[in-house]
Amino acid sequence: MKKISLLLFLLCSTISFSQSSAETCEILNKINALIQSEHLRPKPVDDSLSVFVFDNLINELDPSRNIFFKTEYNEMAQKYRFKLDDLILKNDCSFLTDIKEKYRNGLIRTKAVLEKIQTLPFDYTQKDTIRFYKKSFAFYLKKEDLERVWTKKLRYQVLDEVADTSDNLDSLKTNFKSIELPAKKTIVSNEICRISTLLESKTKLEEKVYNFFCTYFDPHTAYFSDDSKTSFVASLSKEHLSLGMTVNLNDKNEIIIDEVDPNGPAYQTGQIKKGDQILSISNQKETLQVSCASLESISSMILSEANKHITLTLKRNTGKSFDVFIEKQVMKDEENSVFSFIIGKDSKIGYIKIPSFYADLDGNSRKGCADDVAREVIKLERDNIKGLVIDLIDNGGGSMEEAIKMAGMFVDYGPISIVVDNKHEKSVINDPFRGVIYRGPIVVLVNSNTASASEFFASIMQDYNRALLLGSNTLGKATMQTILSLDEEKNTDFLKITINKFYRVTGKSHQYIGVRPDVVLPEFYEDIYQKESDFPTAIKNDSLTPFLKYRTYVKRSVIDKIAKNSSARLADNYFFNNIKKINQKIDQIINTPKAEIPMTLDAVFKQKKSLNSLWTEINTFNDENNPLDVYNSSVNQFLLGTYPTEKTINQSQMDNLRTNPYLNEAVNIINEFNGGSK
Repeated sequence: MKKISLLLFLLCSTISFSQSSAETCEILNKINALIQSEHLRPKPVDDSLSVFVFDNLINELDPSRNIFFKTEYNEMAQKYRFKLDDLILKNDCSFLTDIKEKYRNGLIRTKAVLEKIQTLPFDYTQKDTIRFYKKSFAFYLKKEDLERVWTKKLRYQVLDEVADTSDNLDSLKTNFKSIELPAKKTIVSNEICRISTLLESKTKLEEKVYNFFCTYFDPHTAYFSDDSKTSFVASLSKEHLSLGMTVNLNDKNEIIIDEVDPNGPAYQTGQIKKGDQILSISNQKETLQVSCASLESISSMILSEANKHITLTLKRNTGKSFDVFIEKQVMKDEENSVFSFIIGKDSKIGYIKIPSFYADLDGNSRKGCADDVAREVIKLERDNIKGLVIDLIDNGGGSMEEAIKMAGMFVDYGPISIVVDNKHEKSVINDPFRGVIYRGPIVVLVNSNTASASEFFASIMQDYNRALLLGSNTLGKATMQTILSLDEEKNTDFLKITINKFYRVTGKSHQYIGVRPDVVLPEFYEDIYQKESDFPTAIKNDSLTPFLKYRTYVKRSVIDKIAKNSSARLADNYFFNNIKKINQKIDQIINTPKAEIPMTLDAVFKQKKSLNSLWTEINTFNDENNPLDVYNSSVNQFLLGTYPTEKTINQSQMDNLRTNPYLNEAVNIINEFNGGSK
């Protein structure tokens, strides 16, 4: 199952045909002024920026090259590709009006062609082939080819849909007509609906331009409207407005309610049940039909802090659809909260999962990540643990203040980082606390999605030889952003801007290259995950001449010896060796250009079967580790009796950990630190 929160990278462009040229240029020039004065590495506004903004905008609007004609693209490119910088600086943003008009015209004529195609049968006997492109390709569409191009695209989609309904090719051929007809109807209707949604959407094209302008300077500088700023800030907290339910995509790409929190507003309506299908979502101003809206727009409507009141149109099994009105409530995000367990009975080892470095944004309570970790450590120590595993896998970062506080809890005293600003001035961050909360051996788990604040914490633990790092190379973000208002009087437009770069106490930086663990282990999709180095405008790696003095906790030779023993122990490990083999197959599918194939059911079925066999291999892959003995600390066991509604998620967390091979090896390493063996 694929959760919507994991699918935000599937972007679908939406626009609004409003906002004056003068206002657009005013905001762009305010963004530029702030970047030039505050950004860590400001760059001139020149032709390079113009090309970057233009290319990204056009790719966003027409990624499949089936909206703009080649002549329209050539005209726009000649007029604007190298001149946006000059126009913006001259306060002339009328180029957006021109691009919008051409895009709108393209959408309208595309809708008309789709409506015509909807009434015509497809000729599956016609000989044709289809190509697949990994990256953006040149604009080629001619006016006289529009219907043919769309017919070909839709014909392939229908064949793909038909091929997905059975594993028996002979059965598909026998029943082709009865399967093809509803598949074609659904696919073409959804395309028409998607185009209509693009034409009617309230999302502004201007905001896309603002963000492409920002990401030219680095991937993490971004424009925020008041709404997007509020939602971003809320995402850094473990408590935020919520419907109190989770959703998944099923095999038919339908959005299904997966869980309903008994403490949440969805449950309190008395109308929503697990398994209900969401047909549409409304925020009282705009309604999105799920079947043809982008996942980005659906997720935004569900998650936005501005959308406090939501109406869901649901369908249960084969029954009639019904509407449910929900008012969001402030709830604790259980999936984004620190939790802990104990592993083993003879030699108890503590385990703490930190999903993100969330913060107490109001500063009036102790709801930050670091304080929650401290409480879990104290609970675990009451049960006399002999070691601690800190899990930062898939921790995308968050508050640097929380990361600094947490590093101070495990390092006694001394410098923990060097910060450099846009004036190249260096300042040293020192451990904010004297003493440590825990003195035993520590293993930190990391992976490709360990980023920013979590990389910062992991690198400190590694440089002080305070912990052994185990997992995959991390993402590679060692910069810090802050949010500034573009106009303090209006306070409606904001800039998240990169202002600092972090260096390790050694003088080195993990910016761009990531933190390399002491024990490197493979993970699924590791070569597919987007790293900092994959962004064309990412700030490059460099280093400082070492000048800090600090005292490590154990000799580096001790860490290296245990790491070497771990690597030797895992050399023939079934789980990790098979991950490597499956990753090679994934890489071949993703990175090798797909061969041109005939537009026939036989060819599409063969292609589909090959892909499905790989996903089946991944989804059914099991490790052969002996199950770990995972259980609650005595304090948490007592608390579960007080809060019984948390038992379900608690049990699920334990079940996931029992056969976790990374945790299994972390336990082996801690036992070796303690001089024993598993």
